[in-house]
Amino acid sequence: MTEFGESFTAHMVTSHWTAEGGWSPLRLEPHAPIPMPPTMVGLHYGQVVFEGLKAHRQIDGSLGLFRAPEHAARLSDSARRLSIPPLAEPMFLEAVHLLAAADQDALPHEPGLSLYLRPLLFASDPSLALRPARTYTFLLTAFVTGGFFADGPEPVPVWVSPHHTRAAPGGTGDVKFAGNYAPTYLAQEQARQAGCRQVVWLDSSERRWVEELGGMNIFFVRGTGPGAQVVTPPLGGTLLPGVTRDALLTLAARLGYQPREERVAVDEWQEECAAGTISETFASGTAAVVTPVGRVRYGDAEWKVGSGGAGPVTLALREALIAVQTGRMPSPEGWVRPVAPLPVG
Repeated sequence: MTEFGESFTAHMVTSHWTAEGGWSPLRLEPHAPIPMPPTMVGLHYGQVVFEGLKAHRQIDGSLGLFRAPEHAARLSDSARRLSIPPLAEPMFLEAVHLLAAADQDALPHEPGLSLYLRPLLFASDPSLALRPARTYTFLLTAFVTGGFFADGPEPVPVWVSPHHTRAAPGGTGDVKFAGNYAPTYLAQEQARQAGCRQVVWLDSSERRWVEELGGMNIFFVRGTGPGAQVVTPPLGGTLLPGVTRDALLTLAARLGYQPREERVAVDEWQEECAAGTISETFASGTAAVVTPVGRVRYGDAEWKVGSGGAGPVTLALREALIAVQTGRMPSPEGWVRPVAPLPVG
């Protein structure tokens, strides 16, 4: 398996928007470089948003898209925030089904692998005027992937950034704006130099409240066994409303845990880990699935979460999520949409 996001399937889907014609009919075509003027608005001013969703092999060998309507809605929210004409949900669903059907043979019948689809909307007209573009492109590509960190739930060490923040109130932290990501690279490199795999982001106002982990949502487990609390920071404009996050809150209740949305301060995290109150911490996302956190570094302090390994609540939620995605466990209505084969001829 190549590195995440580096080996793409054979096809892509495109559409183009103009004020006169709206979005053009979807085109399935070979995966190939695209023409791009050097003065393209998206290239210079960052008017670009994207999504990420997966299709999984079902137990009968077919392919199922996980929560595609929710990803369609989030892409529309991101587009509106960046003054991009949104793609209607039926067109989004048609696009992801079209590409998944065309390239489903690229996904081996091997546990742990999935087809990751990347929808992209970008400003495409050649202009350096500081205004929203007048033409746009939709582009959908795909690649085969395992887990973002590893195919198994190996705990990751994380580093709390003391200086940099990911998002501010009134900004773009709650949408998948391309410009949200490059500013995190410096802190990510600092985390690597500190011997950690990912950055923990604090709020931009008080630099106290834990918000996200890398590009993922973060969860804390308080207590153990049945009735344990599964806690995640509430949405409030600076956190991305993760589709996996939402799924895990639903599954946590199904498994008998107590899902809660509340703020957790970084000092509370340390103190509650020392006291054994917080027994587990994990991150969630489309790419990362459910990834446990083993230890935390913050300034001169370092602490272990629980045993330092993958805890039982984390593992139960991870197994339930994968079971739903692959059809081994009944899912809530509409969570998994079957991918029909392309018509012959």
